[in-house]
Amino acid sequence: MLNALRQKILVKEGGKIEISSTELPAAGVMVEVIIFLPEDEPDTSNYLLSTEANRQQLSKAIAHVEKRENLITFTPEEWHEKYRI
Repeated sequence: MLNALRQKILVKEGGKIEISSTELPAAGVMVEVIIFLPEDEPDTSNYLLSTEANRQQLSKAIAHVEKRENLITFTPEEWHEKYRI
């Protein structure tokens, strides 16, 4: 028997949410709803710049991209062929 349903849902105007699933029981059945609000996303730049070695590696990577050096390029078709997504 289904005892949990997990969905990511967009909050609508006025703070309203709507849950729709064929897995829900018939109309009139009481259910419990728990809403988890998104956490603040961590600032990844803190980690990237946390050590001198990290800062140097990041600077090198940015320089390579700016100069278009050592880049691997592919078309969407090549990506699909390789990864089949």
